[in-house]
Amino acid sequence: MDGDDPPNLKNMTTKIVPLISSGIAGPLGVLHLPRLWLKASLEERGKLADGYPGIGAGYDSMVINGLGLAEAAVRKYIKDAKPTYPEFEAWVSKQPGVKLDKASVEKLNASISGYIHNDSTRKGILSENKIPETATAPKDAVNLNNLDDWYAFHQAELK
Repeated sequence: MDGDDPPNLKNMTTKIVPLISSGIAGPLGVLHLPRLWLKASLEERGKLADGYPGIGAGYDSMVINGLGLAEAAVRKYIKDAKPTYPEFEAWVSKQPGVKLDKASVEKLNASISGYIHNDSTRKGILSENKIPETATAPKDAVNLNNLDDWYAFHQAELK
């Protein structure tokens, strides 16, 4: 040490790769909702890793639209309330017109778990992770996105 004061860690901004999978559901049973909460929360605090949208056009929009929520309301609640995940789910369940019935959640979850990336996206993720394109290589977007996140985390934090 050269006698300088230690850095003020509270003012340092760390960018965080969101490692909650789209294949994870919280108590409401909605796939991707925990990841949506995490990404939007991190974005509002300037901590979301570069290249990740807080609320994007893919699964994020599928969940918001599938549940009958308004994106602006989701953003505002997360920004203003800084909720824990259970608080976020409680807020979601109280929104006017929210679709949390069994059939709606099952339909939404099936669309998430059944989504398949296009060939170029799949090939890019597999190549980046040095996974050969074989019959056993992942084809679904949830698992490919997991690989993409784990690779990004490795590059940012473990390399």
